Amino acid sequence: MLKGLDPLLSPELLFTLRAMGHGDEIAIVDGNYPGVEHARRLIRLDGHHLIPVLNAVLSVLPIDDFVAEAIFRSTVKAERDKLDPVHEEMIDCCARHEPHRQVVPLIGQDFYGRVKTAHAVIQTGEPRLYANIILRKGVIYPKEPGVHGTAGVDPFVY
Repeated sequence: MLKGLDPLLSPELLFTLRAMGHGDEIAIVDGNYPGVEHARRLIRLDGHHLIPVLNAVLSVLPIDDFVAEAIFRSTVKAERDKLDPVHEEMIDCCARHEPHRQVVPLIGQDFYGRVKTAHAVIQTGEPRLYANIILRKGVIYPKEPGVHGTAGVDPFVY
């Protein structure tokens, strides 16, 4: 356990999030998702629902603001604009962490294709269908020069 970190952020998950670079994507998927088949790197969080995992990841992961779209959700079949309760919960969770970002729906194979190229997949035990989301990692901006003494930015303080 570490101070200030959600305990859902396992050592493997923290390593993966830290190893990701700007523009890399991570998918958080439900228990029915074909994670073993689609993941380049698979992190299992069986027994945990998607929303608490999403909240934990968003507590430490910056979302990309260099692109217009950086958060994507799966859809109910081909119904792009249909929102199941889990989609509403995902949108609310993202809005708490990233209030200026939209959650973009991706239909079927478009979503699957994006997951297959993601840096990693977190497979939860979420029992609800279509409870899948992709996050694109952004950057953490340095503080203004000179804030931490005369030598400029302290590289270990953000």
